[in-house]
Parts: sequence; C-alpha cells; structure tokens
Amino acid sequence: MLSGYHAIPNLIGLYAERIDAGDYAGAGELFAHATITSEGRDVRIAGADAARGMYEAWTRRYPDNGTPHTRHVTTNLVLDVDDEAGTGTCRSYVTVFQSLADFPLQPIFTGRYHDTFERADGAWRFVGRHMITDYVGDLSRHLNHVL
Repeated sequence: MLSGYHAIPNLIGLYAERIDAGDYAGAGELFAHATITSEGRDVRIAGADAARGMYEAWTRRYPDNGTPHTRHVTTNLVLDVDDEAGTGTCRSYVTVFQSLADFPLQPIFTGRYHDTFERADGAWRFVGRHMITDYVGDLSRHLNHVL
C-alpha cells in the first residue's frame, strides 16, 4: 500500500496534468468524494460532475488542441500524513503559466491550495480543496468570464 507521503503528491500532480490537458472530466473524477471551496467566494462544489462542470464553465479550451495552453506548477508542498489513520493534509503554492501564439509565456495566476485527503479501500483520494488567490495576471485568455 502506497504511503500518503507518496500518494498525495501524485494526486496533486495528476490534477495539474489533467487540467493542462483539458481533461476536465478526469480532473473532476479526482474530486468525486471531495468538496471544493474558494477563499472569499460563495463557491462550494461537491463531487465529480460538479467539479467537471465548474472547470468547463470557467476555463477556456482552444480548438487547436483542446487544452487551455497552460501549465499548473504546484510547489512548496507541506504534507501532514497519518498513514495509520488514513488521513492527510497538504498546503501548496500554485502558479499557472499560459502561452499562445499571440500571448507570450507568462504567469497568469498564483495562489495556494489547502487540500485534505483520506484513504478508502486502500486508495488515497481528495476529500477537500480550498483555493486561495494571491496574485492575478492577465486571465483574459484563460477564463471564460472575469473573476
């Protein structure tokens, strides 16, 4: 059985891969047993379908390859895991970079994730993600509407 100290960073990495690939259904599946909230906003998204719907409504995908042309870089992971109890938390930073033909590579967003996890039936999964916005750059080519 994989320790939470290995499984949790893998889940965080899978999220970034799926979002950057434009796989909003796959990203949503990571939150099948979780609730997503956002600092300062009345947002409470619960379950895979709701998470997928949120990403589809908020995040633009481009027709050339079906992705948002982004890279989510998650760093500074601070893990607290109780493998015996099957619970864990992780605080991390996220920086989102975007590049398009008419939009040079640049950071467009920085923030933090406060995630909670549990182990169920031998597998680790998200049970909560609280998103905190720190700095916002040019989101005009990333979001379908303004924050």
